[in-house]
Amino acid sequence: MRLTETADVWWKNAVIYCLDVETFFDTDGDGRGDLRGVCQRIDHLAELGVTCLWLMPFYPTPDRDDGYDVTDFYGVDPRLGTHGDLVELIMLARDRGMRVIADLVVNHTSDQHPWFKSARASRQSPYRDWYVWRDEPPPDAEKGVVFPDKEKSLWQYDEQAGQYYLHRFYRYQPDLDIANPEVREEIERVIGFWSAIGLSGFRVDAVPFLLDTSGSQDAADLPDPHDYLRDLRAFLDRRHGQSMLLGEVNLEYPDLRRFFGDEDGDELTMCFDFNLMQRLYLSLARNDPAELVKTLRERPDPPEEAQWGTFVRNHDELTLDKLSDAERQEVFDAFGPDENMQLYGRGLRRRLPPMLGNDPARLRMVYSLLFSLPGTPVLFYGEEIGMGENLAAADRQAVRTPMQWTADPDGGFSTADPSRLPAPMVEGEFGPQNVNVAAQRRDPESLFNWLKLLIVRYRECPELSWGTCTVLDTGVASVFAHRSDHDGGTIVALHNFAPESAEVSVAVAGTGVGVRAVDLLTDGTADVRDDGVLSLDLAPYGCRWLRIVHPGDRYLV
Repeated sequence: MRLTETADVWWKNAVIYCLDVETFFDTDGDGRGDLRGVCQRIDHLAELGVTCLWLMPFYPTPDRDDGYDVTDFYGVDPRLGTHGDLVELIMLARDRGMRVIADLVVNHTSDQHPWFKSARASRQSPYRDWYVWRDEPPPDAEKGVVFPDKEKSLWQYDEQAGQYYLHRFYRYQPDLDIANPEVREEIERVIGFWSAIGLSGFRVDAVPFLLDTSGSQDAADLPDPHDYLRDLRAFLDRRHGQSMLLGEVNLEYPDLRRFFGDEDGDELTMCFDFNLMQRLYLSLARNDPAELVKTLRERPDPPEEAQWGTFVRNHDELTLDKLSDAERQEVFDAFGPDENMQLYGRGLRRRLPPMLGNDPARLRMVYSLLFSLPGTPVLFYGEEIGMGENLAAADRQAVRTPMQWTADPDGGFSTADPSRLPAPMVEGEFGPQNVNVAAQRRDPESLFNWLKLLIVRYRECPELSWGTCTVLDTGVASVFAHRSDHDGGTIVALHNFAPESAEVSVAVAGTGVGVRAVDLLTDGTADVRDDGVLSLDLAPYGCRWLRIVHPGDRYLV
């Protein structure tokens, strides 16, 4: 497939950047970031090389769960801006070759949503059946609680309603009943509305919970919940054929693969790969990529036009729930030994640079790995400059601190008093005086400029996003090597997980004379032996991307 044929499946080689509007940039001095602030900083994202901007919830909300408790699915929170501001942002992004997607949070509403207020007020309310009610909670009401430090049951008694309602998350987030056809139709209206505004897709929150109809009285009317996901995708394709659905599906591979749909990919366009992320951290803790290799070999191929979403950090806790207790403890010991760094006993509330001791070589290696692995890379705001966390903030808020633009005490985020900021600024080694955009833009050796280079090379190499991935044998336990082949082109990437240098020999081509390996991240080439073997030295935590060039090949570096 030629590069010109990939535009209608743009997500296959996108660079996705997730940000929270209220912590990105404040233009009116109220202490809260706003949509106009994102507009003013859109050129930062364009310079970095972002091609898809993912906005965390901007809908009206009581803000008890950082915007994931929604009171109006068609609105923009007035504290963040207006519909006009959002359209302006979409247009500015489009002018820079960037698409915009947003969180779709329709598993539940806020308990302050007009639908729920009506539903709890009367059993005759037209919205009563939009939620899941019981006269008594089931015997296993505590099974599957997501936030065990805050909730003890999935069912909450409501005095006004005189019944219990289902809430997979917090008690102030009652679940919508996906088995109700009226609810399903309303979700389609929501998607249709925002697509008409100009969004190019949605990151679908908590997909397995959204499709779980086990608590509904009408579940029998929906033979296969995946039918609804297919309907949702078909609706979006009819309205806007180049839109995508990126699913939060944290399941083991056999169950997860179902959410892509059949071989034609008729359900989710993309799925986050939580399994790969967790095994990556275990491999980093061991300085040994074996677990990463094992997971890559187990990972099923998505449908041809679908894609995995790869990441090293997201907006939630860094979940390690798929690891065994012993494996999870290894990661805790290496990257979060203090209990205050952990969350719910299953994850970490830290960012990558503090976990890696702010080691520049190791950070570069991890991000090189992110952009060379098969899948679409997803960045969380601040990753491009190596921001740290603030453990004084509660729970997941530790990694949702204000963006650091300058060396000013407030990081150039806002002119408001610090007490009015949505979260406390990071302090110390990772505070804005040491980590900020302005300084890193001027420093050719900065993490920001390293990510810029990786993104440019990633976008130039269709082999990485479209190709077939093959793990290579290096003969060195600490070195991970893989090749990506597509349309006659080959990229070989090598990553050293150890703090010691390594000498490796790896078969990168068939037999032949005059084959070369052209380095894509630094200047230089290396000759490949006539038997197709390449020998090279890797520095501690070293990484290399090499294009394999045969005599007569035309290539760009």
